Amino acid sequence: MADQPTPDWRTTLKRRLAMTAAVVFVWSCAIEARLVYLQVFERADLASRAERQQSSELESPAKRGEILDRNGHILAYSVDADSVYGVPAELLDAGRDPGDVVAALCGALEDCTADDRRKLIERFSKRRAYAVIRHFISPEQVKRIAALELEGVGFFKENHRYYPNKQLAASVLGYTGSDNTGLAGIESTYDSLIKGEKGKVLVQVDAHKRAFGRVEKPATAGATLELTIDEYLQHVAEKELQAGVEWAGAESGSAIVMDPASGEILAMANYPTFNPNSYNVAKENDRRNRAIQDLYEPGSTFKIVTAGAALQEKLLTPDSIIDTSPGVIRFGTRVIDEDKHHNYGVQTLKGVIVHSSNVGAVKIGLKVGADRMSRYVRRFGFGRQESPDFRGESPGIVTPASRLTDSALASVAMGYQVAVTPLQMVTAASVVANGGELLVPRIVRAVIRGQRRLPVPRQVAGRVIGPSVAAELTDIMEAVVTDGTGTKSQVDGYTVAGKTGTAHKVENRRYSDVDYNVSFVGFLPSRQPEFAIIVMVDSPHKVAPYGGSVAAPIWQKIASAALRYRAVPPTINPQPPILLARHDDSSETPVAMADDRPAVVTLASAATSGTSVFPDLAGLSARDALRALGKLGVTGRLRGSGLVVQQEPAAGSPLDSGDAVTLWLQRQPIRPSTSSAADKTAP
Repeated sequence: MADQPTPDWRTTLKRRLAMTAAVVFVWSCAIEARLVYLQVFERADLASRAERQQSSELESPAKRGEILDRNGHILAYSVDADSVYGVPAELLDAGRDPGDVVAALCGALEDCTADDRRKLIERFSKRRAYAVIRHFISPEQVKRIAALELEGVGFFKENHRYYPNKQLAASVLGYTGSDNTGLAGIESTYDSLIKGEKGKVLVQVDAHKRAFGRVEKPATAGATLELTIDEYLQHVAEKELQAGVEWAGAESGSAIVMDPASGEILAMANYPTFNPNSYNVAKENDRRNRAIQDLYEPGSTFKIVTAGAALQEKLLTPDSIIDTSPGVIRFGTRVIDEDKHHNYGVQTLKGVIVHSSNVGAVKIGLKVGADRMSRYVRRFGFGRQESPDFRGESPGIVTPASRLTDSALASVAMGYQVAVTPLQMVTAASVVANGGELLVPRIVRAVIRGQRRLPVPRQVAGRVIGPSVAAELTDIMEAVVTDGTGTKSQVDGYTVAGKTGTAHKVENRRYSDVDYNVSFVGFLPSRQPEFAIIVMVDSPHKVAPYGGSVAAPIWQKIASAALRYRAVPPTINPQPPILLARHDDSSETPVAMADDRPAVVTLASAATSGTSVFPDLAGLSARDALRALGKLGVTGRLRGSGLVVQQEPAAGSPLDSGDAVTLWLQRQPIRPSTSSAADKTAP
């Protein structure tokens, strides 16, 4: 048998080495390619994922700024409250049934609805790392949940908004949601200022999720808002409005108290109202700020605009003769007549407004004409939003001049076919009160950041009528109160200027015969006004539905309380000065200079700081002195006129040393006196 050839082991070895080298080369290239891909193309994504795994960024909520009234009383502030959370993944790993866990939690909370239970079961059925169970729970609920000792359930602190006065100014302030964001009112309009800036907390963890580093950027607190609202006047307006609405059997009502010289809103009340601490249980309609949102046809209060246009354009004078006979006026098939079918006969323009004659107002409106009437309606502030402080304010409805037929013009002249808000109507009345200027109404008085207070300036939108026309309208509105439809608005000791309004409500595109909007708008004291006030009542059913019988009495009660609070001296039959004989050789008694009397500073704090001594009133006017004493609950007796030169009891005496202060006043000081910044210039 021939010998077989011996295999060449060297060749085999080389082949195997080459194959191994090729595999290693390909494997090395693949690894290099993968590394290049990860390090170059996927680097940003991988770095971001690694950072998320190695660190955790949390937001720390900012504290919302406080909301104060004009005297520094707190209307809204923020507190730390407990919220409860759960970790569904831990509960599922522990073998707990989501339904049982939710049943136990709702038993501790005691106020879960069926919808709450359903949503909680859905959350706990998913393997999630975190789920909020309930924001802002009470201390009692915290104790009951803690007693359950549920694994994966814990608590954390959140910033919660609190309104210490509950319903007071609720529709003005608004409310915040569970995320501490403003949802309505001032809270919403100025949310960007109040909410502050959230902080950030960066926590670094190792592979076992143990923290080893922490970097924190603290939150910045929000700004504090100082409102023009006066807490006491707001309380009075709300109390009297509620009593009046309930007495009249009405659906709702609104009242506004404004300073006609500055445009500052001192009170804005609505009824029904709600508690912003638990706004979610209130009816949506009760949360409305009706004073700026609800539109109504003003009726006869709008005749102020009609008369103002005629007087300013010099088309008529207060003594111009207008024949309203026979008490009706026709436009084709349409008939406009007087209330209760009166026939007022021949009247002056003043008499037309005093008796609230519809026929007379229509004839004045026709004299003014469509173009001029439309222009004055807008000049008085109707048909546009009045203030930047109110988000959601209605601009109202105004018919353009091109659509004002004679019949439509007649409607506008007597306060129909135009829709306004109570805020617009009281702003229009303030035009007359302050001498003819349309002011921008405002409810934010100042913004406070840290130690810096930034006041909001008085803003004039434009001049509507001249001072002489404003004086003529004031005289007419005074006669409405003394001799016309507004007699129930009279305040003892004070001159009042006002106008009643009664208008049918529109229901199903027709005017109702049973539902009316009734109102009264006016200002007082009429010659040096401190307050412009409007009261509007929707659908009174228990009493005669007239502005003079429903709204005027409510207005009178609010006005009387406001005058007492501000210690405004009477304007009718004021206390006469008592002349005192001098027995000394000095010709004149020295008067303290305004710049030299430190008591002006103490007066600002006397009523709020609980001072127990009489302040120094030297150099003040009678009005400012009485106002300061009124805030302390003390009566002042005046002797003479001018500026205060002497008082008894003396400054620094205990408040309980007497129930009244006697003030001696003198007109001519020895040297010129500088006016105090605290003194208020009459318009």
